[in-house]
Amino acid sequence: MDKAPQNSPQNAAHPPRQDLDSGNGVSGNQVFRLAHRVSDTFNSVRIQLAKRWKFVPQTIAYQGYGSTSQVRVLGRVLMTQKPLPGSKAEHEARNGNQNVRGWRAFTGVPLQFTDVEITIGDVVTHVQADRGGLIDTEVDVQLTPGWHTAVLKAEGTEPVEARIRVIAPDVKFGIVSDIDDTVMVTALPRPFLALWNTFVLSERARMATPGMAVLLDRLAIEHPDAPVIYLSTGPWNAAPTLARFLNRNMYPSGALLLTDWGLTQDRWFRSGQDHKHRNLERLSKEFPDMQWLLIGDNGQHDEAIYSGFASENPDKVAAIAIRQLSVSESVFAGGHSEDGDHTASRVPWIYSPDGAGMAKQLATLDLL
Repeated sequence: MDKAPQNSPQNAAHPPRQDLDSGNGVSGNQVFRLAHRVSDTFNSVRIQLAKRWKFVPQTIAYQGYGSTSQVRVLGRVLMTQKPLPGSKAEHEARNGNQNVRGWRAFTGVPLQFTDVEITIGDVVTHVQADRGGLIDTEVDVQLTPGWHTAVLKAEGTEPVEARIRVIAPDVKFGIVSDIDDTVMVTALPRPFLALWNTFVLSERARMATPGMAVLLDRLAIEHPDAPVIYLSTGPWNAAPTLARFLNRNMYPSGALLLTDWGLTQDRWFRSGQDHKHRNLERLSKEFPDMQWLLIGDNGQHDEAIYSGFASENPDKVAAIAIRQLSVSESVFAGGHSEDGDHTASRVPWIYSPDGAGMAKQLATLDLL
């Protein structure tokens, strides 16, 4: 088999542990280094407890995407508790019918800096999971447009398959959508409500935003070759739950680009806004001829993020669609913006409280 290099820009953010002590600025700060050591020690204790509770190593694969010459592979390595053989939980897991309380998504313990083998056809590459157990890498491989499979395997785990959607070079339209309060009603910015929604509610209690599944499905039918990317500040812990939610509510299949909470290699806390900015810029480089429909809401920072990206890359944005929160949602979300003045923008902006209203306006732009 051929050996492929690991070419992800993310790798610069995932250096070996010893690099933490050699930098300047925040990453070279003694307190910051101590915080990392405390975090690593705490995670080691969690791993020991997980072993005592019969947790087992598991590689989790997420849907990826890419071009005909390079694909982005996503996954995670965790210690998790497997359901008992023959149990109801095992049957539900096998059939994707789980109804899991939110807190259970956070019981997995990341296996840090684990070596992972990725196989795509005849190409094999070895990468290292980051501090949160996350695998986010690019692999150089020649593939035809359509669906392909990457096999991920960390030491001591069963191999798992990740679906990879390869986009044809002549595809010029793609869709990026936020999740929270855009396709799913969450009202996350309100702290106590966020905790309740994230840790207490069962996943089947989550509500789909009116009309948004139909809108995205219509867009996918109108543009069958368009990639769909769900870009959210939500944690990777929630990825399996979110994937089941999207599937259960018949949203089109798409890659999830999430983030993790807590320490990074060079920051005390991960920035959700930076995460979105960074991934939009990355998509624009991965697909330089693509125009994106950016879908979000006016309850957090989507307008500012999309506006900034569009002002720098007006030729890469087909339109910006903002879901307007209701009065009650805006109270839970800590307020919302008014419709902005975008008359000077080279990119069309539309505002609507639901998917049906967005569909009508997108039709006038010949996007539907």
